[in-house]
Amino acid sequence: MKKIYIILSQTDTMLARTLKLLTGAEYNHASISLDESMNELYSFGRLRPYNPFVGGFVRESKNSGTFKRFYKTRAVILRTEISDEDYAKIQGYFETMYDHRREYCYNYRGLFLAFFGKAYRNERHFYCSEFVRHILIQFNIEPADSFRDVIKPIDFLALKNWEVVYRGNFQRYRAHSQKLNHAF
Repeated sequence: MKKIYIILSQTDTMLARTLKLLTGAEYNHASISLDESMNELYSFGRLRPYNPFVGGFVRESKNSGTFKRFYKTRAVILRTEISDEDYAKIQGYFETMYDHRREYCYNYRGLFLAFFGKAYRNERHFYCSEFVRHILIQFNIEPADSFRDVIKPIDFLALKNWEVVYRGNFQRYRAHSQKLNHAF
């Protein structure tokens, strides 16, 4: 068995602060990782740390890009186990997506409509939590009926077979940490 992780985060970017104001949610970005050290996370977000208006499929790390720039980012990390076979399939899927990353776009319209409770889907277009949901459903980690049509990062905290393994400053997270940190 292997582990997979969902990372919910709240940076101090203007966009993240605006989303927090509008949604009231503690976390407004979602990423997914197969890497316990959090050196490789996958999501849909800003392609450049200093430009919030150009988004797409991104490979993130807690030690680079937006997370490095906004070192006070708060995060909660969820973990569950999957089969070795599913792990390998997801790993291959991420590699293929990354090789073809220019074919994927940020779902700006979907994010905007989500504020009004309306879902908007477009093939190869995602916003962060749509992408994480897509992976969980695509690889049968979670059934589709686990989610509403409009998904927000905070909704992942309601998943039953996931454990919270860390809560705190994302830069302070260390792999193999056995103790749940509640300090911000």
